Amino acid sequence: MTGILWVAFTAALMFALQPRHRHSLTARAHWLQSTCRRVLNVLGMPLEHTGGLPQGAVLTPNHLGYLDIIVLSALAPTVFVSKAEVGRWPLFGWFARRAGTRFLQRELKADLVRVGAELEPVIATGINLVVFLEGTSSDGRQVLPFKPSLLEPAVRNGWPVAPVRLDYQTSPGHDPAVEVAWWGTMPLPSHLLNFAGIEQVRVRVQCGDSRIAAGERKTLAAALQAEVMAMASREPAGN
Repeated sequence: MTGILWVAFTAALMFALQPRHRHSLTARAHWLQSTCRRVLNVLGMPLEHTGGLPQGAVLTPNHLGYLDIIVLSALAPTVFVSKAEVGRWPLFGWFARRAGTRFLQRELKADLVRVGAELEPVIATGINLVVFLEGTSSDGRQVLPFKPSLLEPAVRNGWPVAPVRLDYQTSPGHDPAVEVAWWGTMPLPSHLLNFAGIEQVRVRVQCGDSRIAAGERKTLAAALQAEVMAMASREPAGN
C-alpha cells in the first residue's frame, strides 16, 4: 500500500509540474497509462491480454470495481465516462479529474447530450473511451444488463464499439468476488486494506471484435452484453 501511495504522489507531482500545454487530452491519457502501469508493477499484478485492442473506439467492459480503471488504463491511453459522484471521491476523484474523465449525472437525461459532445474529441484523437454500461459494479459472477442510453453518442456518430471482459484470479484462500471486486455497500477503506494483504492477484482482459455502432440502442446493448458474457474465462474465477 505504501508503494501505491508513493506512485500516486510522484504521479501527481509530475502532473502538477507539467506546463499548461501538456495538459491536453492526449497528454492526460498517456499520463494515466504510465501511472497505472507503475501501479500494476508495484502490486506485482500479471496482466494477460487477449484479442485486438482497437484505437479510437468505445469499449464496453463488465465492471468489477476500482481496479478495472487501473487495468484498462494500463493497456492503452484511455478516457472514462463515470458517474458524477466519483469526481468527489478522495484521491480517486482527483486522479479521475486530472486524467480527463467525463462525469455524467445519470439522473438528468439532458446531461447525456452535454457529455456526448465532450466525447467527440476523444474518439477523434484515437483514444479509447470506456463506458461501464452495467451502471454499477458487481461481484463478477454475472454481467448485469447493459444500459442502452449510454450508447446514444456512439450510435448517433457511428463510432466503433467493442466488448471487453475482465476476470480476476487470486492466490489460494482468497475469493476475488469479495476481495478484489468492489460492489454494493462495501466500505472502500477496509476493502483496500484487505486487498493489499492478498499475495497475488492476476487479471485477464479479453477484447472482442469492434463494429460500427448502428441500429437500435437496446439491440446493440443486449448484443454487447451477450458477447461479454460469452467471453467468460474457462479458468475458474476463484483460486
